[in-house]
Amino acid sequence: MDDRPYETAPDGPFVRFQGTVRNARGAFPGIFVLVNGLAREGKLTAEQERFRRRTNDWYDAAYPNPAHVDPSVYDRELHPTAVAWFRGSARHLIGRVDGYLRILTAHGIGWERLTSADPGRVIYADAVQVVVVPPRAAAGRATPSSG
Repeated sequence: MDDRPYETAPDGPFVRFQGTVRNARGAFPGIFVLVNGLAREGKLTAEQERFRRRTNDWYDAAYPNPAHVDPSVYDRELHPTAVAWFRGSARHLIGRVDGYLRILTAHGIGWERLTSADPGRVIYADAVQVVVVPPRAAAGRATPSSG
């Protein structure tokens, strides 16, 4: 895979990487969901799949899964548009998204980097991330940066 970095440095208190097309629930899926979906559909190259598995394992070990801490966070009835944002200070996590962005780009899937000081109503928070319900008007949109 190409090792040139995308511009992923945080420039806001919260940073999110997501697709540019809404899903059936009206939310913009995050890049991890999108790449994992490509894997489930058998669309990744062997190299992309090795990257995905290795890096997903690294992320799983590096920070808590909000749904494991509080199963209601992503409950589709309670919070159908809930989305996760990195805290801008979580540079060690943000710095590893480049490979996911390259995979999405290679498959023609649009993505964007958003920053926000107030991404929505916080329903989960830890040292490196928040999960929010975005304001209705924004529904997952903040300040797009690239894609």
